[in-house]
Amino acid sequence: MLSRFRSTYQRLMMPLGKLSVRLGLGPDFWTFASVALSVAAAYLFSQRSWGWGLILAILTYSVDGMDGATARARGTSSLFGTVLDHSVDRYVEFILLGGILLSGHLPAWLLYSTIFGMVMASYVRAKAESTGGLASCNVGWAGRAEKLILLDVGLGLEAWFGVNGAILWSVILIGAISHITFLQRLVYTRRQLDPDRSNAGSQSQPDMAKG
Repeated sequence: MLSRFRSTYQRLMMPLGKLSVRLGLGPDFWTFASVALSVAAAYLFSQRSWGWGLILAILTYSVDGMDGATARARGTSSLFGTVLDHSVDRYVEFILLGGILLSGHLPAWLLYSTIFGMVMASYVRAKAESTGGLASCNVGWAGRAEKLILLDVGLGLEAWFGVNGAILWSVILIGAISHITFLQRLVYTRRQLDPDRSNAGSQSQPDMAKG
């Protein structure tokens, strides 16, 4: 849902990207810096230091946006750079959730289910765009930004406002919308790649209802 604001976000990040170029810092520096920060944040989560962990997590997202901004400022954006950035993004997400898992604060099965939903939502998009040849399958409720915002809200409410169960419910919501997004992207892909079958299926439903 928030992907519609990507172009605005990229324009806002451009001055920082130019500053990074002037400092001699390349995109890869920011990419791997985000991984290092996510590991530190995950460690704090594992110790149930939610507030400090959240601060580091927010810093992780900020640093993560610098790789693309730096590449665009240098005019060196590449397809491989995009693949690397998206792959590292998945690592960052799972590292952060892994820290929460290690804390023992939430049931392990819930975190596994949430991580699985996140993997499958990303996987079906990647297969639709590579194997299916779709220009974009970035549809559905749970883009990366939405998931991270939900996680941050849960962490912030529990760490700074004493709302018990806020992290639990944020993880539940992330898992639910991730699985829903998987289904939305699968249905979207079918409609794009096999429109005749999809239309036939939708037309047959009223007849079944009449029966």
